[in-house]
Amino acid sequence: MTEPSHAVFLSYASQDAEAAQKICEALRAAGIEVFFDQSELRGGDAWDQKIRHEIHGCALFIPMVSQHTQERLEGYFRHEWKLAIERTHHMAEQKAFLVPVVLDGTRDQEAVVPDAFRHVQWTRLPAGETPPEFVTRVQKLLSGESGPLPTMARGPAAVTARRSSRLKPAVLAVVLAAVAAYLLVEKPWTAKPVAFAPPPHSIAVLPFVNMSGDKEQEYFSDGLAEELLNSLAEVNELQVAARTSAFSFKDKDTDIGTIARRLNVASVLEGSVRRSGNTVRVTTQLINAVTGFHLWSHTYDRDLGDVLKLETEIADAVASALKVSLLGEVATKVELGGTRNPAAFDAYLRGRKADVAQHSGNDMQTAIAAYTEAIGLDPNYALALANRSLALNLYALYASGPTTRESYDKARADALKAIALAPDLAEGHLALAVYFEQGSLNFTRANEEYERTLALAPGNAMALRDYGLFAVQMGRTEAGIAAERRAVVLDPLNRDSHGALGLALSLGRQDKEAIAAYQDALALDPDVRVFYAWRGLAYYALGDFDRARASCESKPDYWASQWCLAVAYDKIGRHADADAQLRKLQAARGDNVTYEYAEIYAQWGNTPKALEWLETTLRLQNSDLEQLKVDGLLDPLRKEPRFQAIERELKFPN
Repeated sequence: MTEPSHAVFLSYASQDAEAAQKICEALRAAGIEVFFDQSELRGGDAWDQKIRHEIHGCALFIPMVSQHTQERLEGYFRHEWKLAIERTHHMAEQKAFLVPVVLDGTRDQEAVVPDAFRHVQWTRLPAGETPPEFVTRVQKLLSGESGPLPTMARGPAAVTARRSSRLKPAVLAVVLAAVAAYLLVEKPWTAKPVAFAPPPHSIAVLPFVNMSGDKEQEYFSDGLAEELLNSLAEVNELQVAARTSAFSFKDKDTDIGTIARRLNVASVLEGSVRRSGNTVRVTTQLINAVTGFHLWSHTYDRDLGDVLKLETEIADAVASALKVSLLGEVATKVELGGTRNPAAFDAYLRGRKADVAQHSGNDMQTAIAAYTEAIGLDPNYALALANRSLALNLYALYASGPTTRESYDKARADALKAIALAPDLAEGHLALAVYFEQGSLNFTRANEEYERTLALAPGNAMALRDYGLFAVQMGRTEAGIAAERRAVVLDPLNRDSHGALGLALSLGRQDKEAIAAYQDALALDPDVRVFYAWRGLAYYALGDFDRARASCESKPDYWASQWCLAVAYDKIGRHADADAQLRKLQAARGDNVTYEYAEIYAQWGNTPKALEWLETTLRLQNSDLEQLKVDGLLDPLRKEPRFQAIERELKFPN
């Protein structure tokens, strides 16, 4: 048997080259052959074939996980990871091959990695510092002296009766004595404290306390904290907990340590705001959540026209206190797209309050009106234009008739103007991406704008959620689910993060995991009716029709439940009830859900009717068509020429 050209393959993000170099040198010093690519430019058929050859021939594959891999949802190293996992499909479970290494404080539970990596033991080599024990371990794995790397614990190991019956009495006595001693000393039934090791340079901004004596001013203190949160998120070196999760502790008597653990952040910024006319006093303090010590505090007295400058000052001070080396001019990012008009800023914050609280089309109209007021006061307020565009895109989903197209057209105009005023404003590109995705079904342009958005704001949880679903619907399942998992890390207490992850997993045909994500979403907010319907459809996809029925019957008067019950009832033989659910749905929603009618008829086996509704959906340019490429409910139609013509018409990117 010939030896592979390189025994060990090192896979890493380009930003981790220095750490990878240290590991490579340590292994090579011990005589181990290592494939360590240091080229700056990767790609092309020849290069791809070389990588495939090396991964196919290596004895061990070492993927390096870090904050850099967390932030890069697409990259050549992910292609290498995929090739390595494909190779494991041809291996016995006992064979050691994957040896994941973590280069920093990234936690395995939150790492954006393939699930196969989670099934084996991880090794932490901070900054690539490689102890002799790791080198020895690799040598033993290569020589076959050591068994496979143990899998991560999933539950108690099963011991067969046949094997235990072979224990001799004396051996059994020793074993029992050892077990008794372990139980006495370790007390495994008691909970062991888990070490708190949040990612370095991670922070949460809590809602600022309103000290103005007027509860109506709370939108201002909340809004100012949110703007500061967004400013800090512009610093690429920081990991910032998203607004929904950080603000979930508002008006709750929760200590800083508990908050930090729930959000998995190393530091917490809290503060207060006192507003009087056109002046504002902001007091802030930064707390080390691990030690409980104050890192920094300061009080600022400013004119409202200087709020942008204030945000920059605080962001600079926080970064300095956290010993973050800032790259580039932070003020340029923080103040991008803002206004120095106090009245415009006030109107914008009122829009954000209505936007964040939105539960209906009326809420969106309130937000749009406030953004419009801000833009009227400052026509060059790019951030207000971008947010009005996003609100109009969302309102179009609630609207019907000509109002839908009017909303999308206005959203497009606002997004383009925001980008013209501030070309590097991530919110502007996100708004344009959503317009192209939903308003014009131009998926190629949508993809371009999403990529630009994430390049500008890789830590924006909302952008990651929107992009993640879009990517899965375009057939890029792995990248899309990775984005959704990253959004959950940044916004762990937001029901929508878990719900979007569930939907992405469902569309990616990973329904068991999707159900778990929906359960997490419902645990955070059991009143969100659509999650019951989505969970029901996941059970349906698994063939568990009784659980599908039960989940969707939880909220029977909701339109999505009727859609789910129409297919679930049919599968269990309740055809009259299925027909009744479809009639209810049609009476309640009319032409707004023609795509769902197509799904129902496809599952009922009525292909002509399903195709007729799909063609109607195409004529109406319904945004649900973006799911068509991957939608499992439409699988019965995929060989039909009329279906294939619709798919070609939509021009999904390859």
